[in-house]
Amino acid sequence: MITRLARFLLPLLLVGVCHAQQVVDPEFKPIVEQPTFTKNFPRVLFDEGHNNALTRMGRYKPFADLIELDGYQIVLGRKIVNRETLDTFKIFVIVDPLGAEDVDDQGAEKPAFADNECDAVREWVKAGGSLLLIADGPPFASAAEIMAKRFGVDFGKADVKEAGNQQTATSNWISYSRENKLLLDHPITAGRNDAEKINRVVTYGAQSLKAGEGSSIFLKLPADQGDVAQGVAIRFGKGRVVVLGESAMLSAQVTLPDRTPMGINSANDNKQLALNIMHWLSGLLKER
Repeated sequence: MITRLARFLLPLLLVGVCHAQQVVDPEFKPIVEQPTFTKNFPRVLFDEGHNNALTRMGRYKPFADLIELDGYQIVLGRKIVNRETLDTFKIFVIVDPLGAEDVDDQGAEKPAFADNECDAVREWVKAGGSLLLIADGPPFASAAEIMAKRFGVDFGKADVKEAGNQQTATSNWISYSRENKLLLDHPITAGRNDAEKINRVVTYGAQSLKAGEGSSIFLKLPADQGDVAQGVAIRFGKGRVVVLGESAMLSAQVTLPDRTPMGINSANDNKQLALNIMHWLSGLLKER
């Protein structure tokens, strides 16, 4: 009973180890005025089969609700990943998997996926599938790294803290904008038109990423931290991959006790970022 209760409260109260004073925004209701897909709805497999701390009805409900309003069809994946299953989907979403049942259990940092699962995802992407992989700092980064490495991405596995770029005196929130040149040009940041163009995104700590050759960085950390990022896009064979080093940017939360919005409920362009990422993964946004 205690374990089940802890797993229920984890997405709401723990919010991923590095976000201890925040909860899902109960008042946020996503709106999509002009859904992208009104027929031929792209099927999205949402991973819940690898002890994922963030789930469709938990802290990632706002993101899932948003993309459903845009026309995506979400199916929960609670089994071992294999090629036969993946072939019936366009996009596979993985958020904060774990190597054990709970974040504080022994072995939580161990690989969340078996080698054959990673191989299946890699070959599926190479053949034309699309993967969205999101991992906060340890233990999530350690558990998800086995999958990231299949696409040439290394996880920093340490909290990102840039004092000169903080939004408040007590946080490590990072602003990526065109003005500070940390928001880089890419179809994801450009969108399909001016209304979808992204000018500013905020992330909330977590970890850095180091992408391999052929990757495109769209959320670049300051130069003094090296050639690292928090958002990368990869063309892999016929498919596409987006890897994010922080999860709250695509959720909708409020801080306690002041109830400052965090994520797609904020006044930034995080909501459009979520939609643009899905549009790029589904093939709507073309390379320039």
